[in-house]
Amino acid sequence: MKTIKNIFFLLAFVVLVSSCNDGLDLEPTDKITADELFGDPEGTKLYLADLYDRLPIEDLTYFPKEGFNFNRGGPNNGGFSNSMLTMMGHHSERNSFVSGSYLKWWEPAYSLIRDVNLFIDIIPTLDINEDDRAAYTAEAAFIRSFAYFGLVKRYGGVPIITEPQEYDGDPESLKVPRNTEKETWDFVLAECDIAINALGETNGRRASKWAALALKSRVALHAASIAKFGGNVDLTGDAVTQGLVGLSTGDANRYYQECIDASNELMEYGPYSLYQPNPASAEAAAENFRAMFENPNIAGNEAILIKGRTIPGDNYGNNYDIWFGPAQKRNGWPHPGRYNPTLDFADLFENYSKPGENGTIVTTTDGDTENYNGFDSSRDYVHYDNPVDIFADKDARLRAQVILPNSEWKGDNMIIQAGYVQPDGNAKIETKAQIDVNGTTYYTYGTLSPEEHSGFDPHGGNMTKTGFGFKKFLQTTPVIPGWNRSNTDFAEFRYAEILLNYAEAVAESGLGDESKAAEAMNATRRRAFHQTDIPLTVNNVLRERAVELAFENKGIWDLMRRRTYHTTFNNTRKHSLMPVLDLRGSAPYKYIFVRNRVRGNSPQTFDIKHYYRAIPGVGLNGLVQNPQ
Repeated sequence: MKTIKNIFFLLAFVVLVSSCNDGLDLEPTDKITADELFGDPEGTKLYLADLYDRLPIEDLTYFPKEGFNFNRGGPNNGGFSNSMLTMMGHHSERNSFVSGSYLKWWEPAYSLIRDVNLFIDIIPTLDINEDDRAAYTAEAAFIRSFAYFGLVKRYGGVPIITEPQEYDGDPESLKVPRNTEKETWDFVLAECDIAINALGETNGRRASKWAALALKSRVALHAASIAKFGGNVDLTGDAVTQGLVGLSTGDANRYYQECIDASNELMEYGPYSLYQPNPASAEAAAENFRAMFENPNIAGNEAILIKGRTIPGDNYGNNYDIWFGPAQKRNGWPHPGRYNPTLDFADLFENYSKPGENGTIVTTTDGDTENYNGFDSSRDYVHYDNPVDIFADKDARLRAQVILPNSEWKGDNMIIQAGYVQPDGNAKIETKAQIDVNGTTYYTYGTLSPEEHSGFDPHGGNMTKTGFGFKKFLQTTPVIPGWNRSNTDFAEFRYAEILLNYAEAVAESGLGDESKAAEAMNATRRRAFHQTDIPLTVNNVLRERAVELAFENKGIWDLMRRRTYHTTFNNTRKHSLMPVLDLRGSAPYKYIFVRNRVRGNSPQTFDIKHYYRAIPGVGLNGLVQNPQ
């Protein structure tokens, strides 16, 4: 496991970062000398640590509007996360969707690239041995490839700048035209190759050969998908005709092969494997999977690259625990429960008894799962003694990542209830009410006090509106009410992703080893206690990818690269699963479930122009704008 650890405990680095929060402003800005920073080996490490910290890693401090490392001061953005822009999640207070202001990363990207280029320029002058010189050059290539990947997946072709620019008094001398999208993808892959060929297999807490292979696997799959599916979207304009956006379908298999080769090298020769690949039970599988995200350091055999958060506090910690934890466990924090996983997400998970089949949750005896019109007294609902029972046959990764109604979390059952059906057959749902039946008082939300339940109550926006709470990445210790107090590490590359990259590339291209790809896909399923393998198909791989990599900020890019955002979101609403106590008949009363539309979630449609971000400042930098 290679961990990027923030070495902020070094006083020199604290001073360095606090004085230059948005990058190192070194004098002169176009050149730096060894004497200024690199005379001491520690200075080189500190500079490199800053470059790592600015990588476009979409971890727990990344948000689609605010960007990377959003954890300074009181970062009050309402807890709006990347995956809420997909079908898997919804915000309890907002109905936001992809807009032109989201997913940007331009000025910080070129600031990072400038500083990497400065570093590359200075490496030959350092008083170090040749092995260290080669290693620094390779690390710089890894960082630069990561940076350009962050750009090309957002903007298409961008200006490729590989040397420090010198300002001669004429601003025109600094203008660099855009490269084509193909040239940019090929440059990123070439930089990956430099890193792969020169980095060691172990590199302390920094990038290694294996991390570079993992990056190449991800990059190549992204490029291949755009080449294969880009033609499904009719974009027009100068950027299209000049090849600044878009790839030829003829390039798809070349990129798929690059993904297959990089993934295969890591699979065959790397020291990695799945964490706890053969659990004894579904319960063990769920706990193993959950624990790996609370602390990825326990999964050293799976985590290829980790971004570490050594200590809590401004610039260091994250806010997932306070924003996303259930209301019952907020521990005094006023704004919990913002992340609501959807019914659409829960439906993706297979049932153990029907491997490979649609896992849509059936709530009525007629089997109709397309009725989202709320409770209907004429329908025959399936009844359950305990709300959690409806999920008993579900893939363990659902309960590992999601708080289910009446499931246990931190020692208490999480009360998620949308209402009740009165003895007369009329329902009270998503409204505060109570009723006495045979001397017992029942409440629509399960309890009277909003401190004692976690669902459907509109109180403060603190409750789930979908029937599910968020669990992945959360700590099992009590919430610390305050900004940036959680220090959960984040696994940027996991071995599971590499397996699924390989499987998808083989399934889409017909290249590679199909049996090996099927084994790769089924390995992640077996880790979730599935006992029956399923065949390799594109749909099976994509479903597996969605449930395995959920909430890791990859789903939005899967929609982008496969050009399915506009078909997924075409006047589309997200859905909830409402547990309802049925007070008809006699005690003990049982629960039914109602498939419904999420309250307050208006239909959403993806505009195809958002497959590429708008380039800022084209009036000054002279760049050709993306399709608008």
